[in-house]
Amino acid sequence: MSERKEMSTEMRSLLAAVLCLLVIAGWSLIYKPPQPPPAKPAAVTTNSVAPAPGTSSTPVPATGKAAPAAAPITMRAASAESSVVVESDLYRVEISNHGGVVRSWQLKEFTDDSKPPRTLDLVHPEAAQQSGIWPFSLALDDPQQESAANNALFEINSAGKTTEAGAVLHAPAEITLSWSDGHLEVTKQLKFYASYIADVKTTATLDGMPLRNSIIWSGGFGDITAYRAAAQTQIFTSGAGKLNTLAAKNLGKPGQTTMRAPIVGTYDFAGIEDLYFAAAFLPPFTARGDLAEIPLTVTGWTFPHETTTDGKTETEIVPQMAVGLATPGPLDLRLYAGPKSIDGLKATRPPLNSLVQFGWWGFIAEPLFYSLMWLHRYVSNYGWAIVLITVAINMVMFPLKVKSMRAMQKMQKVAPEVKAIQEKYKKYSMRDPRKAEMNKEVMAVYSREGINPLGSCWPTLIQMPIWFGLYRMLANTIELRHTPWFGWIHDLSAHDPYFILPIVMAISMYFMQKMTPTPGMDPAQAKMMAVTPLIFGGMFALYPSGLSVYILTSNVVGIAQQWYLYRTAPPPPKPSRGPGKKK
Repeated sequence: MSERKEMSTEMRSLLAAVLCLLVIAGWSLIYKPPQPPPAKPAAVTTNSVAPAPGTSSTPVPATGKAAPAAAPITMRAASAESSVVVESDLYRVEISNHGGVVRSWQLKEFTDDSKPPRTLDLVHPEAAQQSGIWPFSLALDDPQQESAANNALFEINSAGKTTEAGAVLHAPAEITLSWSDGHLEVTKQLKFYASYIADVKTTATLDGMPLRNSIIWSGGFGDITAYRAAAQTQIFTSGAGKLNTLAAKNLGKPGQTTMRAPIVGTYDFAGIEDLYFAAAFLPPFTARGDLAEIPLTVTGWTFPHETTTDGKTETEIVPQMAVGLATPGPLDLRLYAGPKSIDGLKATRPPLNSLVQFGWWGFIAEPLFYSLMWLHRYVSNYGWAIVLITVAINMVMFPLKVKSMRAMQKMQKVAPEVKAIQEKYKKYSMRDPRKAEMNKEVMAVYSREGINPLGSCWPTLIQMPIWFGLYRMLANTIELRHTPWFGWIHDLSAHDPYFILPIVMAISMYFMQKMTPTPGMDPAQAKMMAVTPLIFGGMFALYPSGLSVYILTSNVVGIAQQWYLYRTAPPPPKPSRGPGKKK
């Protein structure tokens, strides 16, 4: 057996090197290293602004591409404060670019109660100046944005051209007020017509996103010189044909100028009014000509307005209001700013005649009103129209007066018999059961003679509702405001400045009593009746003078009718005494 030959050290080293190379080559064929991740794109940075209250922020989807940049908002503002005037035959409206607000809204056909009278201005400049908010200011959810918009200098354009300061535009006219600080943008479009109606459209956006906005009427409203002007001012809403009024006491406590009570609903109209004038915000028309139904937010709050008269400072609580949409977006409304004339309000869409409130006596006041309007066509003086309608009413009631007079004459004939019965029971107190026997005996006498004790009261009972209805009509219809009669009576809706009519009315009432028989009247009652003319004269001294004209005329006609009855119709024969009575 031959001996095996061993490999040398050099051969072993070479073989190991070859095997290592084969292992490395084979591994490179069966193994692939992982690919490195793709590089991330550079982050896109934007200047973000927190969304305003009432709006939502929508995130941009991650698509790996940069979101398209929003269109830049151009800064827009006027360089100086200015104003323009829009007028028609009915009104003159001054609009300031400082806040894009109304500084004056004059009604040319009406005057206030000042001496001498001035053209009526629906805007109260002193109160608006104190509150810092003028009519047509905007209410926004963010107080800082609201302040910025209401203190900005707006650009004013008309017919696509910049309107010069102090320009006077004649209705129909349309103006656009616009302002932007590069983020907040506000636009107001106002369109005026020859009537008392105007179109109002406001838009507020923040970086292109719509904001909720409301239009404000602040600083009070109507005739500031009227008696208790602030107390007569109130906010109103109308929904489903039902009018709801909110006085200042229902809008918050005095001094809380920031207190706002939003009332959300779908309204026919909403606004602010005094006794004779109204600013009513109305829904717009649709393309088909129908009234749009839009949910509105009506907000009311109060402002303490300080006035100084003869060195004495008083605080009036003035209602203020705002109307806006319940959701973000453009606000598009119509505005009626004018008198509360019944026929004019009825012609408006929707009708606004419910703003003239006659109360419980509307069923009498409204027919009286239209009767006066008809008579006024022929006599052209409301005072004489009241006289004529009074004569007509008394002539219609004359048959009742005849019956009343006959009833009183019959009662006068049996008065001695009734008085004897009363004397018989005089010693008994009113609580004594025997006092009831007295009433039975008196009623037996009346029944025997066919007397109705209440028959003499019917003319007076019928007159009372007419008095109340006439009072409501005189005090609430603008057609009678500042209308003269003759002489010193310059306003039938106001009291007699010299109290002459109430005095003459009381004197005529006294003569009426003297001519009217009062049989069986208790002495205490007689004394009370004697002072009744003085009571009525004092009570009606502060009532509209037109009411005194009615009562005075009614008394004069009544005196003439009673004189006629006494002359032409003798009283019935003296009733016979009961059986067993001595003649």
